[in-house]
Amino acid sequence: MAEDLTEAARRRLLLQMPAELRRRRDAGEQLWSTEALLRDFTVIGFVAPLVYVQRKADGVRGTLEFTHKPRYYFGFEEVGDGTDLGRPADPDPRPAGG
Repeated sequence: MAEDLTEAARRRLLLQMPAELRRRRDAGEQLWSTEALLRDFTVIGFVAPLVYVQRKADGVRGTLEFTHKPRYYFGFEEVGDGTDLGRPADPDPRPAGG
């Protein structure tokens, strides 16, 4: 089985999330409960401590960070059309009309 090179970084991020939540709450940034998350976003996928979402209001995709206990989501970061996630923006690379 191949070594997961992202696992150590992911675990470090998990340990930082409670302090990050406090910092953002103290700064007055928006936090979402699970209920509010489902109202405002469609969840596409997740790997703790990140969740990949699409904002229902305008269709913009991005990521949110989250803590487990208490469960809050915060720090929406737009990721654009998915090309920065390794997916092509246009699934058909052929030129139009040809």
